[in-house]
Amino acid sequence: MPRRRDRHDRGLRGPLAAPGSPVTLHHRTSRVAYFNECLTDAIAEVLANDAEALEDIVVGIEDVPHLTTRWSGDRVPLSAALEATRTQPAQIVLYERPIEHRASSPAQLKRLVHRTLVEQLSTLTGRSIADLGGDEDWD
Repeated sequence: MPRRRDRHDRGLRGPLAAPGSPVTLHHRTSRVAYFNECLTDAIAEVLANDAEALEDIVVGIEDVPHLTTRWSGDRVPLSAALEATRTQPAQIVLYERPIEHRASSPAQLKRLVHRTLVEQLSTLTGRSIADLGGDEDWD
């Protein structure tokens, strides 16, 4: 079998498995898709605990916070909760990059997204964290 050179350290070239072979290659989800999946799971869990918790509340994602004023301290906010006005419904915005930066594993990212959503929802609606968050340990 002829050996191919790895020119310019560009990595492997060509297919890794022959068509029809029993080898399966796992498709890795993108960073954005995994974050969206974490938020979808967190919303589903909140709705399973309290079906009316997100009524008249819009949940969104932004890459980074775009604030006109400086926030206090050295910490970047993970999320923001905006109360309803006459023209707009209440909103919860999760900031994707700061949350990802604080999580060291995919499991911790999923937990942090859930915690952040529940904390903002509790602040916005006045409901207790225990009612919205389920059985999770809130130390």
